[in-house]
Amino acid sequence: MKNSLKCVVTLVFLLLAQAGLADEVALPAPVLKWSIYILLIFALCVMVGIFFFRKGKTVEFETLDSLLSRKHGAIRAAGPETSVTDCVRQMNDHRVGALLVMEDERLLGIFTERDALTRVLGAGLDPLQTPVHEVMSKNPLCVPPSTTLEEAMSIITNQRIRHLPVVLDDRVLGVVSSGDLTHKLVEDQAGEIRELVNIAGRRGASQ
Repeated sequence: MKNSLKCVVTLVFLLLAQAGLADEVALPAPVLKWSIYILLIFALCVMVGIFFFRKGKTVEFETLDSLLSRKHGAIRAAGPETSVTDCVRQMNDHRVGALLVMEDERLLGIFTERDALTRVLGAGLDPLQTPVHEVMSKNPLCVPPSTTLEEAMSIITNQRIRHLPVVLDDRVLGVVSSGDLTHKLVEDQAGEIRELVNIAGRRGASQ
């Protein structure tokens, strides 16, 4: 893939170099001007196309297991009898948008910011007196660590959820949020752009 990318970039720069020498050819100024613009647009389209193709391949095959290993974060959880107030306080302290509700390492449900708004405040319940198991989202959708980032993005989008517990053999390994996936996507895009810029710079310097 890298060799094909280098070939395309080399071809683009050769075309641009030829356009730069086109002043030696007796062409009308408007034709010469638009020829250069067309070549520049072509170069941009090729680079963007390669970028999205390679980004899609990277995201498609990277799994949640690799993403969790990079987070190095503890699993944020609360017992079923914990009050909503204590759960919200813990979420604020750790700057997370959800808590797993667990008992003896068994996943019972998940309590999210949306649950706090709709099932507690919206229902007029007292957060100090309401145990979290009464307002949590029961039986949350879980995925194995072998799930790819592309699959996880699709699940979160289609199910309209923001947090996805990762479970293997009934053991909770962690939680992946929509923010985690978005951050990874942006990070991959930035890396691909830097790589393309570096390749283009090297090719330009060698001309």
